[in-house]
Amino acid sequence: MEIYLTSKFRKVYKKLPTHIKEKAKEKEKIFRKNPFNHILETHLLHGKYKGYWAFSVDYSYSYRIMFKFLDATKTKVAFNLVNCFFLKIC
Repeated sequence: MEIYLTSKFRKVYKKLPTHIKEKAKEKEKIFRKNPFNHILETHLLHGKYKGYWAFSVDYSYSYRIMFKFLDATKTKVAFNLVNCFFLKIC
């Protein structure tokens, strides 16, 4: 699987706490093998983010990675944003 990182994703990712970055790396490994692994809790977004998907980075659901499939075979993905609920860094 090819994962592309948007500039917005990179900018927010840099500001994340180290322990969250480590969890994100672990989840990315799982994502590369199977983006719909139950551990990730991958879900389709609605409304403003229709067409995007997200998966949880931590168990408190405070951090999620938003992404979009770039091809029909779902082998190319763009990580667009890290949603950080209740935090001012995102």
